Amino acid sequence: MSQKPIQGEKKVFMTGNEVCAWAALAAKADIMYGYPITPQNEIMHYWTRLAPKFGKKFLQTEDEISAGFTTLGGALAGKKSFSATAGPGNTLFQEPMSMAEMMRIPSVVIIQQRGGPSTATVIYSQQEVTMTTFGGNGEGFRVVYSTSSHQELFDYTIKAFNTAWKYRFPTFVLGDGYQAKMRESLTIYDPEERGIELVDPEPILGKEGMPGVDRPAVHARNTYNTEEELYNVVMELARDFEKAAPEIVEYKEYNCEDADVVIIAHGVVTRAAQAAMEQLRKEGIKVGHFRPITLRPFPVEEMRAAVKNAKKILVVESSYGQLLKQVKEYLYGMTIELDTLLKPGVGITSDEIVKQIKG
Repeated sequence: MSQKPIQGEKKVFMTGNEVCAWAALAAKADIMYGYPITPQNEIMHYWTRLAPKFGKKFLQTEDEISAGFTTLGGALAGKKSFSATAGPGNTLFQEPMSMAEMMRIPSVVIIQQRGGPSTATVIYSQQEVTMTTFGGNGEGFRVVYSTSSHQELFDYTIKAFNTAWKYRFPTFVLGDGYQAKMRESLTIYDPEERGIELVDPEPILGKEGMPGVDRPAVHARNTYNTEEELYNVVMELARDFEKAAPEIVEYKEYNCEDADVVIIAHGVVTRAAQAAMEQLRKEGIKVGHFRPITLRPFPVEEMRAAVKNAKKILVVESSYGQLLKQVKEYLYGMTIELDTLLKPGVGITSDEIVKQIKG
């Protein structure tokens, strides 16, 4: 077995969950903490098969709350730790992730969305957007990458570790049950061979030296005694998050310059949106597509610029308006007609989008 999990570039054909395990190895993750829940289970399975070959570790905890807190413990000890969950597990993760926001603990969690509310289905949805972007108490200072393909699952899992350790905010890779289970071709690679510098982890607690003597003391707190004290801390978090946002934000836009109708969709639904756009363009109907990749922070100004010449916006998502809520907020003050295609927990086809636009 080679010292590095991946040498050079390799064209492969695998499930999305397998992709996530390989990407975590490529990112030099040290340990995964997890608890089984469909449809992300195989991330754990593949990790436990691959990790020991490269000196990596795994711990199955008694539940998702423990998985979240142990992931934070690994990061506090200076290890690149991560976890993966879905649905009800994501709900339970919100308590440790809120703690991560307050204490600036660099955590990485992969979410393979399933249907809700509650147990619901184990198949697919985009119904975990609100929870992942603004879950837990507090203000939602976290980074959320919404992926649309296996290649992006690989790329953004690697990027998530860099983002988490550079900016010290919890970082999520938001996939879904379709991406988790289906097989698709992609190119896996060693990021350093592509010139991607991996951010090295370092201990947050337990550093060498005497606090206050030969190194600054570490104040890792998530409890405060007075309103004013909490206010000052949260405002500092807000300033740091807003300062970092322009460096983190990512999006893609297609044919928006002359579009009469702009489809706004994210994640796997973006595939149907692009196919519909291409079909309608061939028929002489000017349609564009705007896709937010970061749902938190959201590409607000970029979206407003993309739709400024449009006559209509069509928001398409496999949930009942979770993306729509953000779009409405961030387009406040604009007077463009807004239409929706909302199918919670159900896949969306390009034909359905075409039909909606044609009326």
